[in-house]
Amino acid sequence: MDLNSSTVVVAGLGISGQSMVDILRDRAARVISVDERKEDADLRSFDDIVWDGVDLVCTSPVFTPRTPFIVEARKRGIPVISEVELAWLLRVDNARTGEPAPWIGITGTNGKTSTTEMVSVMLTACGLQAPAVGNIGKAVSRAALDPANDVLCVELSSFQLHFTYSLALAGAAITNIGADHLDWHGGLERYAEDKSKVYDGARRVIAYNAQDARVTELASEARAAEGCVHVGFTLAEPQAGQIGVRDGWIVDMSGIAGGEVGEETRIARVADFAHLTEPDGTVYPHLLADALTALILVYAMDVDHAVAVKALQGFKPGGHRIEEVARLTTDGTTVRFVDDSKATNALAAQASLRSFAPSSVVWIAGGLAKGGRFEELVAQEHDRMKAAVIIGVDQEPMLEAFRTCAPDVPLTVIDPAGTGSVMRRAVDAAAALAEPGDVVLLAPACASMDQFVSYADRGDQFASESRRWVDEHAAA
Repeated sequence: MDLNSSTVVVAGLGISGQSMVDILRDRAARVISVDERKEDADLRSFDDIVWDGVDLVCTSPVFTPRTPFIVEARKRGIPVISEVELAWLLRVDNARTGEPAPWIGITGTNGKTSTTEMVSVMLTACGLQAPAVGNIGKAVSRAALDPANDVLCVELSSFQLHFTYSLALAGAAITNIGADHLDWHGGLERYAEDKSKVYDGARRVIAYNAQDARVTELASEARAAEGCVHVGFTLAEPQAGQIGVRDGWIVDMSGIAGGEVGEETRIARVADFAHLTEPDGTVYPHLLADALTALILVYAMDVDHAVAVKALQGFKPGGHRIEEVARLTTDGTTVRFVDDSKATNALAAQASLRSFAPSSVVWIAGGLAKGGRFEELVAQEHDRMKAAVIIGVDQEPMLEAFRTCAPDVPLTVIDPAGTGSVMRRAVDAAAALAEPGDVVLLAPACASMDQFVSYADRGDQFASESRRWVDEHAAA
């Protein structure tokens, strides 16, 4: 990409935006940064952009396609691209191979982060420099310009993919698709369409959720490179061309693990992956699905499969993903507090709830709904709930779901006034409803920005208040 004579506008100075500015300063004729909240931006208002002479706009994920400056750029015929697209166009050769490092890209409504981390851990154990980047970790534009990187494991959001056009990934995966970020994309169909871009030009393998009809259809329609293999993953027994579970074993019937297509190849016992199950052996379905996705992507690379599997067996999920943060044991029976703050939509919360026994969960839910609805979630999973505690400023969508689909589930509604104490009050209310053997589960099905800095801040506060409650009641 020749930018020597180009004027580039960089919109937003978050992590990705600042990385783009730093990279472009030495490559473009002129770089104009715009951020209404950053004092060091060249412009503090998008109204101040002088469009004559602008050749390219690089936008941060926060800006929707309907943002006025993006509409104006497109009206003028000025390309608008994401940081991911910029990174792909500017990527450098790997120092070892002399060719650009392959990218493995993971997207989906849920499971992106865990899957990306699993892929990175396995490839790193196999001796490759394979950082997890993109929507997590280091900005992908910085990683793409580091010749030491052998493979990039890239978490890709739908926001990033919307303004990305030329990726040709070595391995590409869509973990699942549910209703999320509909306000940004303008509907589920457009959201799915943006997700599907991850498959365009894929060269080695496409991994798809065989139990998700929409993802399966997108995989079948993918414009992948000739010779690219399609492998479905399922939590049920796999069919030919799939990887799944049979008799407690992860088994491959796609041929990717070395056998023939349709021939069963055992990979490992599910119980050997400590992070995939509850202490009693109950499987976390969403983490198992993530592991199957990661195995498909790694098995398509030229690495030692045994080493990769061993690394995956020792993997631990990142923070705020179905993590026990406190417990109170009385007469040999325990009330556990589990943080799944990363469950920011209905699909993720559903997977979290399904990890626990019926009538055992006091569910802390709610937050910023982002245009989502929760009737299907509540209707399908209310049998898991002993009670629910509703937090957040945007409570009505969740309350309406309970009114219409599970009116018998006891509800406690936390007054959104007094943001600083909301989690303390929620934990107190939930713990008071829990009995020995129960789980107090934070899996909100909503975004956090209404009352917390981030989902991590929300999870940290939940953990702190849970430990505080346990300490108080253990002393009693």
